[in-house]
Parts: sequence; structure tokens; C-alpha cells
Amino acid sequence: MAARMGASVSTVRRMEKGDPRIPVHFIARALYVLGEIDSLAGLLDTTRDEIGLTLMDEQVPKRARRKKPKGDDTPGAL
Repeated sequence: MAARMGASVSTVRRMEKGDPRIPVHFIARALYVLGEIDSLAGLLDTTRDEIGLTLMDEQVPKRARRKKPKGDDTPGAL
């Protein structure tokens, strides 16, 4: 596997252990060697990233208010 990927055996072992420091090009090469290169598109599909979407939802303001235009102090003005 390492030879077909152009990587060292230690890199492949680190990949197998889930080391997050592995460069993405080695992940892509491993997927290619395994015949799963189409899976790479799924990894990059942000619409299916549940953790990322949840984190984005947490950053959305809970309540939004309209700002009054400057200089308009009349009651009921927007």
C-alpha cells in the first residue's frame, strides 16, 4: 500500500491510526489505490457535514433587532 501511494510505511500506519496530521494528498492517494477516489467528493461535501453545520448554527445570533436610521427619533420609527 505504501509503495503504491508513494508514502512511507510509517505514514500509512499513522493513517490507519487516524492521525489528523496526515496531509490530505496522502488521504487522496490512499482512496485512489483502494478504488474509492469518488469518496473524496463526499468528504468535501459541506452540506453533509453535521458537526460543521451545528457549529455554524451556534454562531447565528439568537435574536435580531432592526436598527433605527440615524437621526430619526420619532416614536414608532424603524
